[in-house]
Amino acid sequence: MSPASGFSTTHPTIPASGLPEPRRWAVCALLFAALLLNYLDRQILSLLKPLLDEEFQWSNWQFGLINSVFQGAYAVSLLFWGWLMDRRALRTLFAVAVAVWSLAAMGHTLVATVAGFVVMRLLLGLGEGGCFPGAIKATGEWFPPRERSLATSVFNSGANVASVLAPALIPWIALRWGWQASFVIPGVAGLVLAAVWLGWYRPAAPSGTGEKTAKKISWGTLLRVRQTWAFIAAKFLTDPVWWFLLIWLPDYFNRTRGLPLRESWVYLVGIYAIITALSVVGGWITGYLIGKGWSVTRARKTGMLIFALLVLPICFVSLAGDWLAVLLIGLAGAAHQAWSANLFTTVSDIFPDEAVASVVGIGGMAGAIGGMLFPLACGLILDLYPSVAYAILFVGCGLAYLIAFGLNHLLAPSFGPVNLQPQKTL
Repeated sequence: MSPASGFSTTHPTIPASGLPEPRRWAVCALLFAALLLNYLDRQILSLLKPLLDEEFQWSNWQFGLINSVFQGAYAVSLLFWGWLMDRRALRTLFAVAVAVWSLAAMGHTLVATVAGFVVMRLLLGLGEGGCFPGAIKATGEWFPPRERSLATSVFNSGANVASVLAPALIPWIALRWGWQASFVIPGVAGLVLAAVWLGWYRPAAPSGTGEKTAKKISWGTLLRVRQTWAFIAAKFLTDPVWWFLLIWLPDYFNRTRGLPLRESWVYLVGIYAIITALSVVGGWITGYLIGKGWSVTRARKTGMLIFALLVLPICFVSLAGDWLAVLLIGLAGAAHQAWSANLFTTVSDIFPDEAVASVVGIGGMAGAIGGMLFPLACGLILDLYPSVAYAILFVGCGLAYLIAFGLNHLLAPSFGPVNLQPQKTL
């Protein structure tokens, strides 16, 4: 047990050699599938925007509002699921979360008004908030520190694979069977995954020798330490960039480059193929450095700074040709995913098992609030300044990570285990 932290950092299910065990990588595979469906469901609406624009005649601001409602619900549910998953069985709760968002996705087929879509996006957000707290908690339990960023990158790449598949599959499904089928098919797949998880998953053995903290750790305790705020600040500033890419890229190619969905899907697939190929490498790098003897803090911070710098070229997307724009956006997206994987991993580096899901929920809520505000700003800027809006938005995205890195470093100079004893908190 670490005398400074008050909690154990070992795990009896992880061999001293650090060799991977099939069961924990099977857990990672299930989390990958969950992330894939989670992100597929949330992208469907933006991919169908050109079709739904014609059918429902909504404005950019109304479309931004629909997405903002999702983000608001997602923010609240991250906090709720994170708190609950630190106190109740992860196996059951994760299955419930998957089932809720899958049913909500299918529910989009029952509505035909802006108000109806608002309700469905609200329900979708309430379910999807359970994904990341559960995934990070399971990874922290099953994987040793040097493998956590790689495992997080692997399951997090499910979001990238979804982003590759979605532009190719969703429009094809919609044009062949109607836009409603684009929501139903992934929803059914989610219900199957929930059943598989519930039937197969079993929790890892308790940390260390079975010694745990005497009582559950409250939000108040967590909010009194700077390390929690380091995670909150970084999530608030950088999560909206990923949401921006997911929500607005089809509209960007259509509005600024004259490419409707039936033509722009090739560019969207190219972007997310680049993201998928490069993002896992970003998660591997910091684990490799730790294996070479670097401290966790030095390895994570070096990686995060590199990833922040790799986002910067996206500032110049508006000046680039179509395929160069694909390369710049793909590089930025891959850097974001590598950044995000390492940022998530810092939570399990710093906090005990009993607090991981709660901290992820708190920080995820902050990121979702940022993601809730940004679509409204995007819609407003696009309506008011259509000729330069995307140039402004891409510059903001490019600068967000360096600002986030600076704040994160000031608040958490070290990623070592934090002492949550009352007398030691700020």
